[in-house]
Amino acid sequence: MAGMTSSARPLLNRRLAGFGTTIFAEMSALALRTGSINLGQGFPDTDGPEEVREAAVRALRDGRGNQYPPGPGIPELRTAIAAHQQRRYGLSVDPDTEVLVTAGATEAIAASLLALLEPGDEVVALEPYYDSYAACVAMAGATRVPVTLRPREGRFHLDLDELRDAVTDRTRLLLVNTPHNPTGTVLTREELAAIAELAVERDLLVVTDEVYEHLVFDDAEHVPLATFPGMRDRTVTISSAGKTFSFTGWKVGWVTGAPELVTAVRSAKQYLTYVSAGPFQYAVAEALALPEAYFDAFRADHRRKRDLLGDGLRAAGFEVYQPRGTYFITTDITPFGEKDAYAFCRALPERCGVVAVPNSVFYDDPETGRSQVRFTFCKKDEVLTEAAGRLRRLAA
Repeated sequence: MAGMTSSARPLLNRRLAGFGTTIFAEMSALALRTGSINLGQGFPDTDGPEEVREAAVRALRDGRGNQYPPGPGIPELRTAIAAHQQRRYGLSVDPDTEVLVTAGATEAIAASLLALLEPGDEVVALEPYYDSYAACVAMAGATRVPVTLRPREGRFHLDLDELRDAVTDRTRLLLVNTPHNPTGTVLTREELAAIAELAVERDLLVVTDEVYEHLVFDDAEHVPLATFPGMRDRTVTISSAGKTFSFTGWKVGWVTGAPELVTAVRSAKQYLTYVSAGPFQYAVAEALALPEAYFDAFRADHRRKRDLLGDGLRAAGFEVYQPRGTYFITTDITPFGEKDAYAFCRALPERCGVVAVPNSVFYDDPETGRSQVRFTFCKKDEVLTEAAGRLRRLAA
């Protein structure tokens, strides 16, 4: 070991040198250390449907999934995913060749980018973006090219001209997240149609992160990019059970797409986790077959939570960008005379007993989102009410 410290070469792969610990781990540790309410990391504080949890218990007791499940995922879950895509979006998916079960959406993203990218390729991604996107692009040896969603009239908007200008002869792939974390933007049919036309025109692959597909509010609707003309055979669609059924610790995600795309992603995925979450796969298969009333109630409950926290944030003095999807609210701290979101979030537990996440870490240029702070509302009503009360100290 002594010889290792004398080497001039760093131990960490240079492609990952700039990433360090994720902001979610850092802020969750801060919440634990200070006893603060954690509105930073996006995980619910209650479990999902009891019948889904019991389905996992049954699988464990019956010995289903306790050993390695099939590499692509158990047939029951792949069939349930295909049925979900058909029932909800009219997408016909072959469960045997066009579905791959992954260790959450995070692994699905990693496997997709590692499979489809070569060093020197460019990836155009909507910014701010979930932090694993940048790390996965770096691990693949590719270059990320951000297209920034910008706040206007209380929401974040995509500039389609800026997106088109970002595409070069080196662009291999578009990485699209809608409903969008962290801004809560839900791309419209018109915006998605323009993205599809660009992908077809420039012969680009597209990876879409749709994990918040069941959390859209008001007049927003979620439309998979794969449903647009010319997109079925060039789009890798990613989703997961964690956000929809409030079992984020199970880490059950999936990829759907044309057989050639899914085969490529599976080739990378098999050398990551190979398989995971055996008994939970059986439970998620049952969850996807829940009646529409569950999804309606889930969406309505989170819309109400959004409004509860949003009203509290406004009362505290934040500028609030109203999300149309996900379970996050992005705010601006300039009304407090503050400009540094990271410093603000580091001090917030001491000032108010609440933890949030600075959006600046989700930008290539942190200055772009320097005054933006993200809060999550996937918590109990009493927790959100207490947090809003604590944050009112800022107004004073």
